[in-house]
Amino acid sequence: MERVLGIGGYFLRAADPAALGAWYRECLGLDADEHGLWRQQSGPTVFATFDSGTDYFGSRTQQSMLNFRVRDLDAMLAQLRALGADVTEETQDMEGVGRFGWVVDPEGNRVELWQPA
Repeated sequence: MERVLGIGGYFLRAADPAALGAWYRECLGLDADEHGLWRQQSGPTVFATFDSGTDYFGSRTQQSMLNFRVRDLDAMLAQLRALGADVTEETQDMEGVGRFGWVVDPEGNRVELWQPA
């Protein structure tokens, strides 16, 4: 049986694609080239499904949520706040899994930030 090898891309609709791409580069430090190619660090990736009625993604109209691994969640959240980003005040700790925080991008997409345990 053939199997997928990993996430090959994540694509977002945007009213202003250039501005949204710049936000991800400037606020989150996503080091993508002009074609969107990003060579990420190796590490765990979670593929999970949620009930259709979940509020975990923020708005019920958001059908999926991007999760980025970060080295230091507190430093990343402070950086985002300093840049004026819409950062959720709460964080969540899951024993053996890590810590989570959230930011909403300029197009209204909730993005999860994960500091693995």
